[in-house]
Amino acid sequence: MDKTFPEIRQCIMDIRPYVPGKSIELVQKEFGLTDVIKLASNENPLGASPKAIEAMKDNAHKMFLYPDGYCTDLRNMLAKDLSIEQNRLIFGNGSDEIIKLLGETFINPGDEVIVADPSFSEYNFVCFLMGGTLKKVPLKDHTHDLEKMAEEITEKTKMIFLCNPNNPTGTIVTKEEVDKFLAKVPDTVVLVFDEAYYEYIDSKSYPQSLEYLNQGRENIIILRTFSKIHGLAGLRIGYGIAAPKMIQLLERTREPFNVNLMAQKAALAGLSDKEHIQKSRYVNNKGRDFLYKTFEEMGLRYIPTQANFVMVDLQKNSKEVFIELQKKGVIVRTGDIFGMDTFIRVTIGTTDENERFINALKEVLANL
Repeated sequence: MDKTFPEIRQCIMDIRPYVPGKSIELVQKEFGLTDVIKLASNENPLGASPKAIEAMKDNAHKMFLYPDGYCTDLRNMLAKDLSIEQNRLIFGNGSDEIIKLLGETFINPGDEVIVADPSFSEYNFVCFLMGGTLKKVPLKDHTHDLEKMAEEITEKTKMIFLCNPNNPTGTIVTKEEVDKFLAKVPDTVVLVFDEAYYEYIDSKSYPQSLEYLNQGRENIIILRTFSKIHGLAGLRIGYGIAAPKMIQLLERTREPFNVNLMAQKAALAGLSDKEHIQKSRYVNNKGRDFLYKTFEEMGLRYIPTQANFVMVDLQKNSKEVFIELQKKGVIVRTGDIFGMDTFIRVTIGTTDENERFINALKEVLANL
């Protein structure tokens, strides 16, 4: 032990710092490029709603003021939009923060947290941060194996994360599967439905998790975000939906003024712009179908998605493909960080972006 430095909490040594996708500016500088597209972080290629942008401009002069700590206007509108009571909502600096609040509120050292593998890395982070014990259950056919996850439940289980659609695979678990799973989850276990890509869903078998809350289940929380289809990733704002009792507990660990003023105003305006949401969904579906068709023509196997990204197996080292694509001004996500070494994850972009990605990919694969 280093006697010249303050003693640390040993559990944080299990944490692997999150590595974000490369920025456009970094790739431009590294490869001397001026025209770069980013299809790596599942952002909305159309950007934010014009109404959201105008709302930020209209409120720029207020930035010296602290924001509304209760997100009153947004809370009122979202509650009405979801047909729920206002006291069933909590807002965070991205839904990531609410994941952290859940850990700080419920996880004691030694408590078990069950996650699918691979899935969103923040679940692992919050478990290790609080000294919990992580139990990973491998995906089955790239999808949560709910039967195996249920078998992992013990008296020490405190929390289970269901990422639906799953990141990075884009797959979903169905209502039938979730109904069976819920029957095996004790009321003492916090069950987290992470639905960051909820607005992109077009499967009729997708479970409407609000129905479970409406049945009076107090151990469930649903996480959603304004980062994806709403195009506000740079502002960091997400929310949770749960029973009032759980919301009250989470509020004890939430920091004051955690959602900034601009994020609140932009989210409020963006939520009202149904036309932008519909257009974003249309562009995503059109791009998804184009990528499917092209991958099939190229003889590449892909994972059908319910989100705004696709994982495709190139049967080549994803890091090498990643580097070569950057040289052509295209940023994607490597699969090795998810234990899928020959896959890349590509965000569905605009028509021009999708075509540029495919052209660059064909050139790269032909030369590797």
